[in-house]
Amino acid sequence: MSEDAPLLVMRGIVKEFPGVRALDGVDLEVRAGEVHCLLGQNGAGKSTLIKILAGAQLPDKGTITLGGAQVRAANPTAAIRLGISTIYQELDLVDGLSAADNIFLGHEKASLGFTRRAESNRAARELLDRLGHGEIRPGGEVGRLSPAGKQVVSMARALSHDARLIIMDEPSAALSHDEVGNLFRIIRELTAQGVAVVYISHRLEEIREIGDRVTVLKDGRTAAVGLPAKDTPTSQIVSLMTGRNVEYVFPPRRTEPPGAEVLKVTDLVVPGVVSGVSFSVRAGEIVGLAGLVGSGRSEIVEAIYGARRASGRILLDGHAVRPGSTSRAVRLGMGLAPEERKAQALLLDQSVARNITLGGLERFSRFGWIDRRRELAEARTLAETLDIRPGDVRRPIKTLSGGNQQKAVLARWLVNGRKLLLLDEPTRGVDVGARAELYAVIRRLADEGIGVLLVSSEVPEVLGLADRVLVIREGAVVHEAAARDLDEHQVLDLVMATSTGGFR
Repeated sequence: MSEDAPLLVMRGIVKEFPGVRALDGVDLEVRAGEVHCLLGQNGAGKSTLIKILAGAQLPDKGTITLGGAQVRAANPTAAIRLGISTIYQELDLVDGLSAADNIFLGHEKASLGFTRRAESNRAARELLDRLGHGEIRPGGEVGRLSPAGKQVVSMARALSHDARLIIMDEPSAALSHDEVGNLFRIIRELTAQGVAVVYISHRLEEIREIGDRVTVLKDGRTAAVGLPAKDTPTSQIVSLMTGRNVEYVFPPRRTEPPGAEVLKVTDLVVPGVVSGVSFSVRAGEIVGLAGLVGSGRSEIVEAIYGARRASGRILLDGHAVRPGSTSRAVRLGMGLAPEERKAQALLLDQSVARNITLGGLERFSRFGWIDRRRELAEARTLAETLDIRPGDVRRPIKTLSGGNQQKAVLARWLVNGRKLLLLDEPTRGVDVGARAELYAVIRRLADEGIGVLLVSSEVPEVLGLADRVLVIREGAVVHEAAARDLDEHQVLDLVMATSTGGFR
């Protein structure tokens, strides 16, 4: 292989599933020592492509060349032997095992069937030091590590296989701003050593910072190959991903004033996190909470919903909500879309219909029996109202894209009608096109008279979607203004005045 030849070349990759052509002749070229970003909306084919690279699936057609030689990874073990390691968004670590055991899982340093513990720990220490994380103990349980620490262990595992190519699927999704900065430092050190990185993210600002080149997929086809990450206009990337120009994705704000006060919070205190917060939300109004990770944003939402013990006064439509009682909050007309929708909001193996009707099953039950026909009819109506795709509400919700899963969470709270929706990071892990659809749904619900309290780590999202913004710093409201009277720099200056955290 010449010095200028790509390390990885994929040509004409085709993969079909029953009734679906997931990949239709995809091309990808990755050079040694570069960060190559793979972009595309949910359903564009990114996951299928990296599963083929990782040996989890076989292509139906096409060729893969690695280091100048044509290869075919029949399974994940074969891919690892070729020097291809994959770090998935849902990390595949065993919490009960040590860091060293996870790093060498499947290729343990053993003799006569016994693990050579001292050698494993020594080799793990070298890898963790190489990644700049000497504080992680090789013998410590992985389950006790932070998300960032677990990710470092996953990277050490990849390096333990002498990886030439590392695939990272949404690696920053669960990381704080500082942790993302450290992740990027590690990536730069790896690429300086000649390791190639395929980086998948929905966050275009990250692509600008860490990426060298970009390949865009759309509907299972290659929309563009090898665009310069830092110089390609965002409008061009979005257009390639969606097939349309998305110059302004936020729906217009309502021109009429909001209605009556639906939520009133007075002197809310969450011990050690939130101190004396007071504000209100009116019917038809979207109020955004802007602040750093750890500023108390999510804790405020959880306390209002009754999921956290707190003191203070919370009134929903004039009725007191008792902190610590989520059932009363729901009965009074409150709904929550939590930050971790897969872990906290969805029954992944259940149908779309069951996930939608979960918040109001009493409407469809009698004498302990659920009227399945009525339940399906209501779910279909709400799925159509919120444009959940595919429209078959009997399919498992885990088969839907992130954006459509989030719509199902919103639909759940419309079964019995809601007065207030609490949305914590509603577009986390959602692609550009689906974000625009979610923004339209949220705005439409507000226009129908529902009050919305929105938490987002992305300042442009708060400013573009909310009517009014509360800036939170160290558990207190430090500024309140109409969203149209603020800009991103003002908000960042306010939240970072004395804090050391970061936006995700």
